[in-house]
Amino acid sequence: MSSLSIGIVGLPNVGKSTLFNALTKKSVPAENYPFCTIDPSVGIVPVPDERVQKLSDFSKSKKTIPAVIEFVDIAGLVAGASKGEGLGNKFLTNIREVDAIAHVVRTFEDNSVIHVANKVDPMQDIGVINLELVLADFETITKRMGTLGKDLKKGDKEAILEEAILKKLAKVFEEGKMATEANLNDDERFKIKSLNLLTLKPMLYVLNVSEANENMEVELPKGSLSVKVDPVFEKGFDELIKQSYTLLGLETFLTTGEDETRAWTIKIGSTAPVAGMAIHTDFKDKFIRAEVIGWEKLLEAGSRAKAKEKGWVRTEGKEYIVKDGDVIEFLI
Repeated sequence: MSSLSIGIVGLPNVGKSTLFNALTKKSVPAENYPFCTIDPSVGIVPVPDERVQKLSDFSKSKKTIPAVIEFVDIAGLVAGASKGEGLGNKFLTNIREVDAIAHVVRTFEDNSVIHVANKVDPMQDIGVINLELVLADFETITKRMGTLGKDLKKGDKEAILEEAILKKLAKVFEEGKMATEANLNDDERFKIKSLNLLTLKPMLYVLNVSEANENMEVELPKGSLSVKVDPVFEKGFDELIKQSYTLLGLETFLTTGEDETRAWTIKIGSTAPVAGMAIHTDFKDKFIRAEVIGWEKLLEAGSRAKAKEKGWVRTEGKEYIVKDGDVIEFLI
């Protein structure tokens, strides 16, 4: 699976860069990850997972490679970004390129760190950023509607379907709401996938708390995921990384042996051949079968040979849905 990236966004002075710098101190060396960029604003952060080390010790592996997520530090946003204010256009382009958004919200008072609006109001800050994303998306779909004109006149079925989706979105944007509130079904989302709408990206609210007000309650948009972090004292990071994994609908399977123990990232619900593509794209077409055992069962058995004797290693075919924590040997 290629790189999974989460863009860290927020207003200026909310602690984005402090968070990014603290996260990237945990960064892993790039050489094991062919997709890695040298861009200073990208940090490759390991997903905390005790299973990887335990299996590595079990197999006496020469290398131990965790699953990773890319965090991208995106320039501070100001009101008017959708019209090109501040670094507006660059900011919006950078967000288009990430898989999900970590929206940093300042909840701490600190007179030495100026707030752009001169007061700390988390709900207002959330509103400013979300509105900019909505306005940018509104512009995207308006342009798209313009280009559908010819096909609509011809009575093209696909164009008519797409226009109906765009109208549904326009109604939501006019109310200042995100595309996630338009209740699009999977088919509708697929039809407009190429528009890469910002407000359809999964979003995690990262509440930057300080020691002083860890208990401050912030009202967030309905159904949203959030996590509290303190970047100065590096609290809440593991939770942030795990929540990011959840946000992207991901899970991990493992491979282990003398050469290496490695965690592989896949979408929840992947079949064995699709999961195998994380290792090599050929695995999907050449897949014959997979030998599977839960990581705890493997450790309990004491060795793969003993696990086989006990009948704990299962042979699975193409239809098998991989589970989080499966240790897999692919036969191709």
